[in-house]
Amino acid sequence: MLSTSVGYMGGETQHPTYPEVKTGTTGHVETVEVVFDPAITNFEDILKLYYETHDFTQVGGQGPDIGTQYRSVVFYVNKEQKQLTEKHIGLLTEKGYPVATALEPASTFWIGEEYHQHYYDKKGETPYCHIYRKIF
Repeated sequence: MLSTSVGYMGGETQHPTYPEVKTGTTGHVETVEVVFDPAITNFEDILKLYYETHDFTQVGGQGPDIGTQYRSVVFYVNKEQKQLTEKHIGLLTEKGYPVATALEPASTFWIGEEYHQHYYDKKGETPYCHIYRKIF
């Protein structure tokens, strides 16, 4: 990956802030923009990692973070990404998982505040709701 940025997407509020998004009233989801070099990795590998590091079965939040702003969503930027995500939702369903992940076209990505970027690195803590587990 070339870079990642934490931010917000999927809502109506222009230039949302974390205090606004965490109220659950903006329609935005707290999300990550991933910039990658397709010569090094591909969307499918990133998608698998996404599913293997969060609870895609939880409705309305992630771990103790409850609210629509923490829901599981894949924002796709092209037809191929949409099709690959649909394929993996199907694979997970076949494995018996009740997949709660929404699939939505990408809209404007609003970058989050600096204090949210690389949050766990800055805090020096272990992620509390993102634990890797092999699925694929």
